[in-house]
Amino acid sequence: MLLRCLFLLSLLAAGGVRADDLWVRAGPDGRPRIQLYFYWSLSCPHCEAARPHVTAIPDERPWVTLHEREVSRNDGNAREFEAIIEKIGAREQAGVPAFLFCGEMYFGWDGPAGTSRLLLERLDACRVRVQSGRSAADPAADASSGRIEIPLLGGVDAAGFSLPALTLVLAGLDAFNPCAFFVLLFLLSMMAHQKSRRRMLLIGGLFVAISGLMYFAFMAAWLNVFQLFGHIAWVTLAAGALAVFVGLISVKDFFWFEKGITLSIPESKKPDIFRRARAILVAEHLPAMLAATAFLAIAANFYELLCTAGFPMVYTRLLTLADLPAVGRYAYLAAYNLIYMLPLAAIVVVFARTLGARKLTEREGRLLKLMSGLMMLELGTLLIAAPERIGQTGIAFGLMAMAVVVTLAAARLTRESDR
Repeated sequence: MLLRCLFLLSLLAAGGVRADDLWVRAGPDGRPRIQLYFYWSLSCPHCEAARPHVTAIPDERPWVTLHEREVSRNDGNAREFEAIIEKIGAREQAGVPAFLFCGEMYFGWDGPAGTSRLLLERLDACRVRVQSGRSAADPAADASSGRIEIPLLGGVDAAGFSLPALTLVLAGLDAFNPCAFFVLLFLLSMMAHQKSRRRMLLIGGLFVAISGLMYFAFMAAWLNVFQLFGHIAWVTLAAGALAVFVGLISVKDFFWFEKGITLSIPESKKPDIFRRARAILVAEHLPAMLAATAFLAIAANFYELLCTAGFPMVYTRLLTLADLPAVGRYAYLAAYNLIYMLPLAAIVVVFARTLGARKLTEREGRLLKLMSGLMMLELGTLLIAAPERIGQTGIAFGLMAMAVVVTLAAARLTRESDR
């Protein structure tokens, strides 16, 4: 909501016009008409896909007046668009196609079922406000929008798009990562023989903290890639296809564990992990021990990149599709990584308390692969077929429930077959 309000205020200050003169004007019949501003480029495939749907809006809704602004060949339109995004501080988010109306601004296009439907819903809501005598440029006054304001993160549609719910679901599933569990459990099992709770908490906590920071940097890189190229039509499809591919490999690992193509830590890299873990145990001084732990965490996270690529890629793509300022996106990344670190931190605490030694069994690793693979398959399919639905709260928890139910059934079947 902040971006929209700033956008409105900047135009009012620059042009000295009333809000209703900018967004609503009387038509030939004297009735109010909503003014829709559409910025697009001849070199933008997304724009070409959007144009037929956008130009058809006045036919479907005669109370809408469309203003097209082509920016690649018309310097005046380009300067106007640059000035607008500069004033509202949306340069990092901005791109074409862009849609401006009733104090609201939207970027990007993901098809008739996504952006097109959203635009029509928001135009209809604006018309209701105008007909009821309220300001066209006050989306907050629309009680039916269901938006709530979250500090730093901006407006979130509680009914239609719930990034907090998605963050909880995806980060929670991502947290049960067999690759991360393998390294941490191996390290803690070796340290259990030293019978030092303080040392185990210190080393385990440092390992988890560095892993979280590296994961945050990895996700930030994904986020920046999508911010740079996210306006290209095939990017979302490519992200969905890659998610399906990763999901299929993970599900395959449940049936044929680490055979053929796999995203697990390569066997050739495990000796290096073991060597670095032993270096921690033989370190005589605390600084050397902490340094060895840091190097182990960094090396292990590089080896885990393929194992962990799926969920961060899907989640960061969703962040770029959401209407959020840059600080909001990074705040969500931080929240995601905190949730991701919780199970790892819990493992450290339990080991330190019990001084137990335990390794991840093959069966447990296969089940974790199955659950994450199923969720990745579902998310990838939605990104390809209906990206606008992936953020709905019911969809998010429904996908998780489906993956969990199938995994629990598989766990029961494998337990019975092992007897």
